[in-house]
Amino acid sequence: MIWFESFVLGLVQGLTEFLPISSSAHLRLTAAFAGWQDPGAAFTAITQIGTEAAVIIYFRKDIGRIISMWARSLFNRALRHDHDAQMGWLVIVGSLPIGVLGITLKDAIEGPFRDLRLIATTLIVMGVVLGIADRLAARDEKGGRHRAAKQRKTLTDLGVKDGLLYGVCQAMALIPGVSRSGATISGGLFMGYTRESAARYSFLLAIPAVLASGVYELKDAGQGHVAWGPTIFATIVAFVVGYAVIAWFMRFISNKSFMPFVIYRILLGIVLFALVAAGVLAPHAGETAG
Repeated sequence: MIWFESFVLGLVQGLTEFLPISSSAHLRLTAAFAGWQDPGAAFTAITQIGTEAAVIIYFRKDIGRIISMWARSLFNRALRHDHDAQMGWLVIVGSLPIGVLGITLKDAIEGPFRDLRLIATTLIVMGVVLGIADRLAARDEKGGRHRAAKQRKTLTDLGVKDGLLYGVCQAMALIPGVSRSGATISGGLFMGYTRESAARYSFLLAIPAVLASGVYELKDAGQGHVAWGPTIFATIVAFVVGYAVIAWFMRFISNKSFMPFVIYRILLGIVLFALVAAGVLAPHAGETAG
């Protein structure tokens, strides 16, 4: 991998990680459209460390408060009912599904799951799911002619059951094209949470899983055509761009619909299917990473 490729892929990672459009799919598609070799699951996981560093800095006050209260509650029973202490446990519980499935499905993640036809399918299907969830949230917020607006849940209402369901939704993002934020935000909206609460928990929940995945994949970094230097450079680019995107996205969702992302996902999936069907792209184009 040359430095220009690593810059472009780091840019794509930073731009797409927090948007509900799937960063892993866009990394895969960028390589396929450019005629480059697929950077592989290890490169994707390591560059995600950069974007998660952006999450940690952006939410540093929340994270510091949660970790502090959770650690103190281990030795002080009276603190175990504190919301921040409970959030610590809920992030741990919500991380279990993706941890188990990530190890179990590792070979599929690095192989069959990267088929462009599967990515096109997940882009479209999850786009429809996100669109339905967004419409339900909008209906509750605005009400209607014959119904009053409905108060949606915030993170103070989050319990073990919902936390685990969030985790199951996050685990779906092991399939490129699903989108970690798209799946967890959709799940949160279906469970009755506000857009901001669903997005905030989605980002917090991703931290343990992404960091663990990135550290686990470090052993495979620098192998094949993806050297250490370009990987680190792409990770830094992803961090810088990712921080700007997350700041914009949190402002965007406070009063905007997810429909632009829904339309984009569906159109991209359709175009991808058409290109594969026309023979312009092979289903496994550029898939060999080493």
